[in-house]
Amino acid sequence: MNGYEPTPHSAPVSDRSEPGWAAQLAPFFGLYITFGTTLGFLVSGAPLILRARGIDLAEVGVLQLINLPVGLTFLWAMLVDRIRLPGLPHRLGWIVLMQGAAIALLLVLSRGEAWPLPALFGLALATCFCVATMDIALEALVVETVGPERRPYIASAKLCGASLGGLFGAGVLIAEYDRLGWQNAVIAVAILNGLCLLPMLRYPERALRRPSAESPRGAPEHRPERWRPAFGKRRGQNGELGRLRLLGGRVLVLGLYFAAMFALTGSNNLALLDLGVPLGEVGLVTGGLASGINLVMALVSGYLVRRVGTLPLITVSALGVAASGGLMLWASATAAPNLGLAAAILGILCGGGLGVPVFNMIYRWAQGPQPATDYALLFGAAFFAAMPLRVGAPALAGAVGWPAYFALAVPLYALAVLLLRGAIARTLAADRAPS
Repeated sequence: MNGYEPTPHSAPVSDRSEPGWAAQLAPFFGLYITFGTTLGFLVSGAPLILRARGIDLAEVGVLQLINLPVGLTFLWAMLVDRIRLPGLPHRLGWIVLMQGAAIALLLVLSRGEAWPLPALFGLALATCFCVATMDIALEALVVETVGPERRPYIASAKLCGASLGGLFGAGVLIAEYDRLGWQNAVIAVAILNGLCLLPMLRYPERALRRPSAESPRGAPEHRPERWRPAFGKRRGQNGELGRLRLLGGRVLVLGLYFAAMFALTGSNNLALLDLGVPLGEVGLVTGGLASGINLVMALVSGYLVRRVGTLPLITVSALGVAASGGLMLWASATAAPNLGLAAAILGILCGGGLGVPVFNMIYRWAQGPQPATDYALLFGAAFFAAMPLRVGAPALAGAVGWPAYFALAVPLYALAVLLLRGAIARTLAADRAPS
């Protein structure tokens, strides 16, 4: 057993039959495409264009604040768990509302090419808020309606969809930006958001809902209610903080991992620009090619999780990412752009093998009566914990130089992976232990 097979505690108790795996994956896949496209265009594409136009690295880092709602979803995730909107099932109601609001904001944003930068930043931030809230409702839907045996494939669909979205939003649209222009590029993102919402409208949420109180073995945060009566009485006041205390160790290791992963690989596009690689070539590698590689790796690693095991896949992939950081250090020190391109591709290839096992474990840790809140804490709070480094990394590179920057990033990444691997190993061992 690898920790992802159904257990007596997590297996469905009703006699309903699940739809075919492809039919169940398709609606999630579509929305993950929109997640990758929207954030890829707003967060990755625009800073790259601005850097090519001459703004300094510190200002590029500040633009990462557009991502802030992704890291703060735990502040309002309890509302997504508790409030049911009229007309649609619980999770679908939130998904439709937030996706519709994101489309409306994108249509407004498409007309603002000449507007002041603070206004555009505010609209981008609001759009990210809607996309992030849609995502936690979507992840709660995964936990509540998809059995553990299928979740590795949902994690693959998430990363495949996000990779395709990134290919379009941070790759194709940026490569064709001079021809398309601002308005057409943003409208294209809005249209894709609308089209990819349609399959989810037919998703049978009520028929597939799993028991809300399922509690897998070895999950200390899902003790009986008598273990935490104060939390139950004061849920409305400090529910998220109570959950954060219970999940704090996992949030910390995930936060350190996200920060270290970004530090080592997230600034490769800026390093390549500073090595003299043309903008179009950088966009092709870090936007288009990266998304294509991530797509393939997500498809393959979902199978490898089942066949090879979670921990071996994490170990091999992490070693490859660390090696790519060492090569990027060498390329920066010797002013070798071709070596830098090869290092970036190696990091993308090996990093793609980490996505499925990490997100699959987040689903596992979020399994319980408040999946939106728990997912928002495990992913959102961890993402927020990594935000200072995301914002400050370009400025640090500008201050110390790229060789010294990568010399600091590689050991930080090694430490983060060791801690995360240990947390995952403890969970898998608890799942294998007898009841």
